[in-house]
Amino acid sequence: MYPRTLSKTIHSISDSFPVLMLTGPRQVGKTTLLEICAKEGTLAPRAYVTLDDMDARALARRDPALFLQTWQPPLIIDEVQYAPELFSAIKIMVDRDKRNGLFWLTGSQKFQLMRGITESLAGRVAIVDLLGLSQAELDGRAALSRPFVPTAPWIVAARAASAEAPKPLMAVFRQIWLGSFPRLIDQGAKTRDVFYRSYIQTYIQRDVQDVLKVSDQLAFNRFLAAVAARTGQLLNYANLARDVDIDNKTAKAWLSVLETSGLVFLLQPYHTNLTKRMVKTPKLYFLDTGLAAYLTKWPDAASLEAGSMSGAMLETWVVSEIIKSYWHNGLEANLYFYRDTDQQEVDLLIESGDTLYPVEIKKTASPSQNARRQFVVLDKLGRTIGPGAVLCLVERDIPLSQSVTAVPVAYL
Repeated sequence: MYPRTLSKTIHSISDSFPVLMLTGPRQVGKTTLLEICAKEGTLAPRAYVTLDDMDARALARRDPALFLQTWQPPLIIDEVQYAPELFSAIKIMVDRDKRNGLFWLTGSQKFQLMRGITESLAGRVAIVDLLGLSQAELDGRAALSRPFVPTAPWIVAARAASAEAPKPLMAVFRQIWLGSFPRLIDQGAKTRDVFYRSYIQTYIQRDVQDVLKVSDQLAFNRFLAAVAARTGQLLNYANLARDVDIDNKTAKAWLSVLETSGLVFLLQPYHTNLTKRMVKTPKLYFLDTGLAAYLTKWPDAASLEAGSMSGAMLETWVVSEIIKSYWHNGLEANLYFYRDTDQQEVDLLIESGDTLYPVEIKKTASPSQNARRQFVVLDKLGRTIGPGAVLCLVERDIPLSQSVTAVPVAYL
């Protein structure tokens, strides 16, 4: 068992809201996390029911009020998206009871969940997102993890928390190749291919089938591989649809399901009215690099590190780790990238208050001393530009200029 950063946030949110909704892809540990947090809670013992159980699901749909008499709060309801009829009954109960922390809900299909939540539980529910194990959680630093921002206090704290020996290149790529699903971390590399093959067949295809009624599973499998091959790139629906031999509308619908299932993340370009020369297309990232590496058929970490997708996979992993640093602390990740029609680009912009913090991601242990030049293009945005970072494979943080620091990816 790996302690999760989100556990402290769950307790604080549960003290303030009657309903907590924990969303995220299947198999990232949502149920395990809530069961562990329930043992630490101050309320009466928390009951548990999963709507993967067909009898429980049938009762929840047929008679929600009777369901909530059978399983009374404080209660964990797993995979609640299968019975949206429950939301109105939960609303009635929390409005009558007035206590916080009554219901903890989990769901893996956010596209089905949000409609019921916004209609019935607005103002009564706090929504938090969980992804696979972060590097901080794997390294035993879950309680010390803080949202990444390249300021001096964050770097000092990360240096102290990561005081062990530097993480070598191949250790980083083994982590990238293996992925972040807890069960896979426990079982190890021997079961990786079986795990991902089963994951695609039993979860991804089933969830997409529930929503979109996909008739051509072979085309959908080709689509998954084509999306994985484009991780870290600008999204081009026409190009993607052509490679899979589907139309643009289908490509958009299928990608939307992957996004709302927490499997891919679309990083939006930063926009301002001061310039019209910016690219307006989002960048596509898989949120689990192990799944992306499996879909693109890299047989081991060494071939991935030496291969054509090496830089894109490292960038994908870093972006997903930064997202986890926010989401696992219960915070929104205000992340963007910059690219203009002159091909000038900054990999990541982190917006905090009125300040933008620029970040470059490089597969190098010897970052250029001229890194500040890459960020000069941001001066025309009319925003306060904070300290920048080059996230790379250095052993410890190194100042590259007065305003830019090389930061080890191991600090994340």
